[in-house]
Amino acid sequence: MEIEISLPDEVAVMTLPGVAFFPQALLPLHIFEPRYRQMLRDALDTHRLFAVAGLDTKRMASAFEPPYRVATVGIVRACQGREDGTSNLLLQGLTRVEVAAILGEEPYRRIKIRALSSDPGAEPEENVRLRARLSRLLSTRLRLSGEGVDHLTKFLRTVEDPETFADLAAFNLCGDARLKQKLLETLNVHERISLLCDWARREVDSLRLRKTLQGDLADEDVSNN
Repeated sequence: MEIEISLPDEVAVMTLPGVAFFPQALLPLHIFEPRYRQMLRDALDTHRLFAVAGLDTKRMASAFEPPYRVATVGIVRACQGREDGTSNLLLQGLTRVEVAAILGEEPYRRIKIRALSSDPGAEPEENVRLRARLSRLLSTRLRLSGEGVDHLTKFLRTVEDPETFADLAAFNLCGDARLKQKLLETLNVHERISLLCDWARREVDSLRLRKTLQGDLADEDVSNN
């Protein structure tokens, strides 16, 4: 059963290096800093919501833990407290938001937010076609890498909505932190999937080149080639 969630005008935020959190994605977190312990307690006592923003390292010299402009608000789906006061939780992304302002830092950072809506950017049929292309590229990448089909891969194949498919694929499969942030900030769905297709194509081309150069050598013998 779907439950409508009202997004507040301000939320707490965790600013994390190398992290781009997407709507619908599941992010496991270990909460141990005192400020974030308090943040979690307050969230659990109210709406169970807080945002996760990537750390904009380019602005580190001019600001304290500067967040990227676009982040994602998530809801705590599960939380397990530990005897030492720390907690393990699972945060599910809800929606992209713009970080409109930083309202305060004590006892934890709070931000003013504005919800961001995606634009299809193309006819539904075109986005469905592009989603299928991305799916094929990801399957080829998986085959060439020699990785087995896991639960995530099986689940992704059942996700038909192009935007959701792209966001989950970007969060779980793309290891390029800068590209992931760019994908998070790209509100045009068609452009977002196209960017992810370009990345997947580069990955496939790189793996094919590696296979060609490796020849018949086993992976552990590549250094001897």
